[in-house]
Amino acid sequence: MLSIIQAAGWTIWFIILSSVITLAIIGERMWSLRRSVVLPNNLFTDTVNAYRTQGPTPELIAKLTENSLLGRVFAAGIANVRSTREVMKESMEETGRAVMVEMERFLVGLGTIATVAPLLGLFGTVIGMIDIFGASTASGQNPAQLARGISVALYNTAAGIAVAVPALIFYRHFRGKVDVMVIDMEQQGIKLVETLHGERK
Repeated sequence: MLSIIQAAGWTIWFIILSSVITLAIIGERMWSLRRSVVLPNNLFTDTVNAYRTQGPTPELIAKLTENSLLGRVFAAGIANVRSTREVMKESMEETGRAVMVEMERFLVGLGTIATVAPLLGLFGTVIGMIDIFGASTASGQNPAQLARGISVALYNTAAGIAVAVPALIFYRHFRGKVDVMVIDMEQQGIKLVETLHGERK
């Protein structure tokens, strides 16, 4: 591996840094976007039962806030349950927007790496081509410099693509996952408003 890095030249370090950041974002998002952290099962039912048992107490609101991202949305609704339906819904929507920003955290960076990594590979390829042309002299070509230029060009191109492909795949995966969870969160939020205001059983 070290020999490949040495053969690829100094430009490969930008791609290596991109790959490390990509792996860190993928790992963090896989952990943070687990369904148990965002949309726990039975949270809606438990929230309604707890509200009907004890009312909108500070303890219930605090417990929901600490429970999950959906719990934070429910907590905002419970805190304004004695207001009108519109006020309760607006408070949940405001919290929902903040939650959505948190769910999308680092995804812009992942998408940027998916776009930039091939360009970094292309940059390395250009540097390699410069070395190749630099190997040409009036007396002929320097084989060692020619081989180095080819190595720099090919390794950087391959490395850039190797980083960009998984970055793009996981970016699309996480984007789709967030979109599905946001829709589910909105539906459960509307259902909670209607249930607590007696419009739905």
